[in-house]
Amino acid sequence: MTESEELGALAKVLTFDLTSRPWIPVLDEDGAQDELSLRDVFARAGELRGVVGDLPTQEFALVRLLLAVAHDALQGPRDTEHWAQLWADEDCFAPVAAYLDGHRERFDLLHPRTPFFQVAQLRTVRDEVFSLNRIVADVPNGEPFFSSRMPAVERLSFAEAARWVVHAHAYDTSGIKTGIDGDDRVKGGKVYPLGVGWAGALGGVLAEGETLRQTLLLNLVAADTSGVRFSREDAPAWRHKPCGPGPSGRTRPAGVRDLYTWQTRRLRLRFDADGAYGVVLGYGDPLAPHNMQGAEPMTAWRRSPAQEKKRGEPVVYLPREHDPDRSTWRGIEALVVGRAEAAQGGEAAKVLRPGILEWIARLVTEGELPRGFLIRARAVGAVYGTQQSVIDEIVDDRLAMAVVLLHQQDRAYARQAIDAVGEAERAVTALGDLATDLARAAGRESEGPRSAARSLGFAALEGPYRVWLRDLATAEDPDAHRTRWQQDTYRHLRQLGERLMSEAGNAAWEGRVVAAKKGSEWLNSALAEKWFLIHLSKALSDPYSFDRAPGDGSARGPNCSSEVPA
Repeated sequence: MTESEELGALAKVLTFDLTSRPWIPVLDEDGAQDELSLRDVFARAGELRGVVGDLPTQEFALVRLLLAVAHDALQGPRDTEHWAQLWADEDCFAPVAAYLDGHRERFDLLHPRTPFFQVAQLRTVRDEVFSLNRIVADVPNGEPFFSSRMPAVERLSFAEAARWVVHAHAYDTSGIKTGIDGDDRVKGGKVYPLGVGWAGALGGVLAEGETLRQTLLLNLVAADTSGVRFSREDAPAWRHKPCGPGPSGRTRPAGVRDLYTWQTRRLRLRFDADGAYGVVLGYGDPLAPHNMQGAEPMTAWRRSPAQEKKRGEPVVYLPREHDPDRSTWRGIEALVVGRAEAAQGGEAAKVLRPGILEWIARLVTEGELPRGFLIRARAVGAVYGTQQSVIDEIVDDRLAMAVVLLHQQDRAYARQAIDAVGEAERAVTALGDLATDLARAAGRESEGPRSAARSLGFAALEGPYRVWLRDLATAEDPDAHRTRWQQDTYRHLRQLGERLMSEAGNAAWEGRVVAAKKGSEWLNSALAEKWFLIHLSKALSDPYSFDRAPGDGSARGPNCSSEVPA
């Protein structure tokens, strides 16, 4: 009997029903962690804070799985009216229990013919079985030394294995993979790179509420949502015919249920009565990312002139991936500016915000959500390295904001939030210029000090901006609230400027002759500080008009002299 035959015989005896067995890690309202079955997650969604996992990317993948279940079980929402009925009904997920019962067989992780998110009897050309490192993303192949699982993943419980199976379809790395028997893409026993799992190509964004119930409903996009494609054929993976070892021939999803459960990989766990001990993993159905904004609502999109030229198409959008060096608050414009607003003068928009936030904008505009309702826009993404064959970093950030910022008619609050970030950028630039001038005055290299000063500046403003943004919706006077932001920013960055001055040393205080636009000039720390205070005040619209710059007493504000180096 071959190993595959032994596995099939074992699977007839063993079962791990994901609808009734605990496997999804959650956080309850008291902050305690637990594991629940699919059935219990939906039954208790109103008393859970959310899904937790081994990695943020795993949480994102599991939430998308729950959304696919909810969309299919509730057959909707059809429109905002249907959604409002679900929002008002504390027991809105009651139909999920019967739905799961109807599809129980497809949710068995160990089923001999239709194992959940796997291919029965899957084998490589040489009948190899690989380490579970292949699917456990916190143990990079060949570099396990900074993992608590060092040196390898010998075994996984069935609950853990199920979570990593879901994660593999969403975030598996690219690279050359061992060929699967029956896959016509195999060349010389290998399949050459076909890209990362679909969610790995995204700068994932989801809206979080106070409870898991709220989170699921906020991300449950209605079928009549503008800009998001749905079709009658839209169905999750467990309602499709089981995959074979090779590609299915499908290249585009029929809707979000299809997309959230898209089978980007072909895999099969190897297991015994004590858990999983190995895996067979190969490529499944890859998805091309260009112009998928009508199918994928959980990422922002950026226009790509390079791809437009390469493909010969007038407009090409690609997922807007997260920058691990840039906090979410600094990119708030991409979250709060609507797609219609972003496209001006007939020109296609450079950036499209996530369809999830377009949907919530519709809810608040139509009055289904109160203007002051707070959500957390959560950004989750994987950053790949070495030809996408490893995960280098994982981005996980949250930004609390009131939904009034998304209101399609009342844009005053959104404009204040965007302009405040612009002021922060200009103010931090002024701080970076100070660091540059102090380094030049001391005869030192300036790029390192400038970069360090900018990092300090953004770090100092991150907490205050998040608090300011959270309170923006309740401000009686948004303009006065903005002025307080300008004053707080000025105070924080002036303190950092004083710190840089004190650390500059005697060489910067004495100064030196440096190159300037009009020949040369004498630069020391006193002159650098004067320029800094002028530029800082300009960046923040002169928040303290009564304050005066040191030296000749000229006002630090929009009306002061601009005869200074940029």
